[in-house]
Amino acid sequence: MKSGQAEVVETSKGIQKSGLMSRRIAILEFILRIVALFNTIGSAILMGTTHETLPFFTRFIRFQAEYSDLPALTFFVVANAVVSGYLILSLTLAFVHIVKSKTQNSRILLIVLDVVMLGLLTAGASSAAAIVYLAHNGNNKTNWNAICQQFNSFCERISGSLIGSFIAVVLLILLILLSAIALSRRH
Repeated sequence: MKSGQAEVVETSKGIQKSGLMSRRIAILEFILRIVALFNTIGSAILMGTTHETLPFFTRFIRFQAEYSDLPALTFFVVANAVVSGYLILSLTLAFVHIVKSKTQNSRILLIVLDVVMLGLLTAGASSAAAIVYLAHNGNNKTNWNAICQQFNSFCERISGSLIGSFIAVVLLILLILLSAIALSRRH
């Protein structure tokens, strides 16, 4: 009889330990979502407010560089804004995962939506990265000159925006992995 009681005690300790681990994973997910949110919204704001004007010979003729001049950079801003909105909404489910440990269906939903948002964010960041590369280096074969020697502030801001977005991509990958680990520990 004592051995039966010992098994029950060990089993309940294992359940408590598993529940504690699930709660820790949920808290880490919540924190990573907040950090990813700040990265995506910061990238969208930084890119969306990027513009620089240079005078050319006279004060009436000027060259301008704005993110909205290039569709890839506009897509980048929209993708980051959409992912930011999603991350704000997903914080509620992430909070539910901290409070309740039996949330398998909502965790599966978050994994699916995280993967979709990862694809959108990666597409936006990659398309903008191609434009930023051309802005920094140009392309001699197509006569596209590098503009970063003239529009220094513009290039610094769009490069910084890209860094924030790619950090958010890595954080979304970590969120997907953490959700998968949390799901696998329940079975």
